[in-house]
Amino acid sequence: MTNADVRPAPPSGLGRRAVRGAVLVVGGQVGRIVIQVVSVVVLARLLAPHDYGLVAMVMAVVGVADIFRDFGLSAAAVQARELSRAQRDNLFWINVVLGLGLAGLAVLAAPLVADAYGRDELVDLTRVLALLFVVNGVATQYRADLNRRLHFGALAFADVAASLAGLLAGVIAALNGAGYWSLAAQQLTQVTTMMVLVVVRAGWRPGAPDRSAPMAGLVRFGWHLVGSQVVGYVGNNADTFVIGTRFGAAPLGLYNRGFQLLMTPLGQLRGPTTSVALPVLSRIQDDVPRYQSFLLRGQLALGYGLVVGLGLVAGAAAPITAVFLGEQWVEVVPILRALAIAGGLQTLAFVGYWVYLSRGLTAQLRRYTVLTAGLRIGCILIGSHWGVRGVAVAYATAAALEWPLSIWWLSRMSPLPAGGLVRGAVRIIVVAAAAGVASWGAATAAATWAPAVGLLLAALAGLAAVAVLVRVVPALGDDVRQVLAAVRQARRARA
Repeated sequence: MTNADVRPAPPSGLGRRAVRGAVLVVGGQVGRIVIQVVSVVVLARLLAPHDYGLVAMVMAVVGVADIFRDFGLSAAAVQARELSRAQRDNLFWINVVLGLGLAGLAVLAAPLVADAYGRDELVDLTRVLALLFVVNGVATQYRADLNRRLHFGALAFADVAASLAGLLAGVIAALNGAGYWSLAAQQLTQVTTMMVLVVVRAGWRPGAPDRSAPMAGLVRFGWHLVGSQVVGYVGNNADTFVIGTRFGAAPLGLYNRGFQLLMTPLGQLRGPTTSVALPVLSRIQDDVPRYQSFLLRGQLALGYGLVVGLGLVAGAAAPITAVFLGEQWVEVVPILRALAIAGGLQTLAFVGYWVYLSRGLTAQLRRYTVLTAGLRIGCILIGSHWGVRGVAVAYATAAALEWPLSIWWLSRMSPLPAGGLVRGAVRIIVVAAAAGVASWGAATAAATWAPAVGLLLAALAGLAAVAVLVRVVPALGDDVRQVLAAVRQARRARA
């Protein structure tokens, strides 16, 4: 293999490989979600809201620096039609240097983070968590390389194993009275384990930096992407910052538990689908009918696989909170309900992100993200006048406004099948709403029963409502058949 031949998987059988990749990614994320849920259940009974609030304060501030550590270069490596070994090695060193630099900056800025929240204990916590930048900087291009070569199984294994190692470290630390430091131990153990596994599996060592390798296109792609990611991060974490500065660590801990119980597993399911969609869409972007068909099917799979489930969560928020967090976390119920609605609306718009990346529209993505971040921050600031619940409702309101805006904005610059996406989304929303109402009715009727029984009844009622709708409405039945056909294709691909 020559210096110019660090190639992605060939397009032959790309659809079959994409479906197989989707199965591996989803399988891996299911494993991570199980571990995440176990983590929430166990650690919620070992730690206090105050502990979660302190770590959330640090991550909301220093987390934005991790975007600069990546600098959009992982997506640039995956999206590139051709990537030489020299370019890959240069990207590796750029990410490592950025990670080291940002770690040093975080150490120096730790007192400022503590002053922003008025909590002295955040100084040491910020400095310890700065190690995340270094570890992730080393791992970035190894993950990108496995993604580019469609080695989804290796990535899934690394993610699951790392999550399990982090959980064990966090639980052991919490049982020994480490408090909020157990959450730091969980994070550091997880990313370190992941780094080791992807480095070993990728099987290459970076060469010395090569100034002759053409890097301008990759860096330009990353620069445009990082701009949109920073703005998006600020918008996505405005709720955490506002709650932390206005209401303190304990209320932020309550909000954070609702977010971690729902939005983190949702992101673990939804985000990695980009690992499958991006390399495929990047290679079929000139075949418009095929490109549009992939987007429509992708939305259906996300919608019936995730959005309908979020409808069930919204309806059964009370028994879910009691079962997974315990009765002492009852204040999380309205937060969880609002976040479930927000998550469903965000998921419907998620295919738009695939379009931006696969067609190299990162400059346009940055401008759109500025607009939506401003909208979300405005909603959150208004909602904060009604406390933590008001922030959660504001978060959902912003998501409701952003979804149609996303369709309109992207249809102006790409072959987006806007009409098909809107019609498909409406059908998904109808099914999710029916599931939510049915599960809420069952959960309310069983409010005095054991929480586990109430949760089971709510789930059965919601699923029954979905089954009836799919049976009665032909268009919904067609949607489900398309999703099931993709599942059958996945099984054949695995065989």
